[in-house]
Amino acid sequence: MTANDDFSVVAPFEVRASAEQRVPFVFNSPHSGRHYPERFLAMARLDRDAIRRSEDCFVDELFGGVVGLGAPLLAANFPRAYLDVNREPWELDPRMFVEPVPPFANIRSARVAGGLGTVPRLVGEGLDIYPGRLPLAEAICRIEAIYKPYHDTLKRLLTRTHARFGFGVLIDCHSMPASVRSGENGIRPDFIVGDRFGTSASRALTEAAIGLLISMGYTVAHNKPYAGGFITEHYGRPPRNLHALQIEINRGLYMNERTFQRSAGFDALADDLSRFCADLMSIPDDDIRDLPLAAE
Repeated sequence: MTANDDFSVVAPFEVRASAEQRVPFVFNSPHSGRHYPERFLAMARLDRDAIRRSEDCFVDELFGGVVGLGAPLLAANFPRAYLDVNREPWELDPRMFVEPVPPFANIRSARVAGGLGTVPRLVGEGLDIYPGRLPLAEAICRIEAIYKPYHDTLKRLLTRTHARFGFGVLIDCHSMPASVRSGENGIRPDFIVGDRFGTSASRALTEAAIGLLISMGYTVAHNKPYAGGFITEHYGRPPRNLHALQIEINRGLYMNERTFQRSAGFDALADDLSRFCADLMSIPDDDIRDLPLAAE
């Protein structure tokens, strides 16, 4: 069995797009996948609910309005517990596998140490996914069959956007537990906007995103505790007119974290996000591209 067999019925990811891209924006939802293959569940020690604790539930739906606004949305169908594409391709924990990991693997990153590498060891509140070690071939299959094609697709979307508009913005869409606190005051923000401490996006874009959300009545934090992962860091190149922001949404705004059900606030939040994205996409390119990078 291979990773391709796990996704023989449901594609591992999909690009949702209108007939024509009308704006220099690309949206990405890498952690909202909710197709849990039976083979994967049989390998795990967790039940279906417990294994969903790392899932960015419904984030692809919350940002779904961008397709009608003329921007493509890349959405994962595979779950984050299965494979995390917001990591380097070979961030592997050697304690997870029967055989030695390749010598080029990054085994010393903080994410690996925390059990959250490319093939995660843990979900949610520190729960082990597997009862024992995996064959290394399992990780290699997932990386070769899904991780690399996913990033090839994202890179192609950004390259085409940049070629067409001379400019590109990636919005990396995520969610966070309602318990997350930010800053010295320990507030529980509704949103966290991450720009890798000013290296992945211009000051103008970051400030515009934060300002728009605040004007809609939301509490917004900047970079803390989430500044953006591999995707934001890897694709954000402001000197080349490629900007990347990570948007984290408080799950308490739209869902019950215990039952994984949408709450009464779901539709209103989706409408607000469509309005937020439309306003952000209306900012003239020249107001973003030539300004200094955002400060921490």
